Amino acid sequence: MTDQHPITPPPELVQQWREAPEFFELSPCALVTVTTTKLQDIATQSAQWGADQELEACCEWLILNGYGSATSRLRDARRPKPPSLKEQALEIVRGTPVNSAGLYSYEHVEIIRRALEQLDD
Repeated sequence: MTDQHPITPPPELVQQWREAPEFFELSPCALVTVTTTKLQDIATQSAQWGADQELEACCEWLILNGYGSATSRLRDARRPKPPSLKEQALEIVRGTPVNSAGLYSYEHVEIIRRALEQLDD
C-alpha cells in the first residue's frame, strides 16, 4: 500500500529528459545543480500538476455538457484515495493468512499497531 500519486514518471524517463539535448540549446542559460532525487521530485510534481489540470478540465467539460453528476465518480476513479490505516488493519485481520507459525508479518503487525495507537483510550 502506497501513498504514491498515480501520475509518477519512471526514473528512466526523467533521466531521458535530463539528457535531452534540446534542453541545453536554450540561450541564455544559467548553470543549475540538482540531485537526481530532487530532479525526480520536480518531474513527479510537474507530471502530477499536468494530470490534475487535465482531470479538472475533463470534469468541467462534463459539467458544461450536462454530465455534472459524473464528476465525482470520475475523480474517484482517476484519483483514488489510499485506504486509511483502519481499513488497512481490517483488511489484514480479515484476510491475510498468517505464516506457518501462526504469526503476522512484521509489516502487518506495524500497520495494526499504528491503527490501534490512533484509538482513544
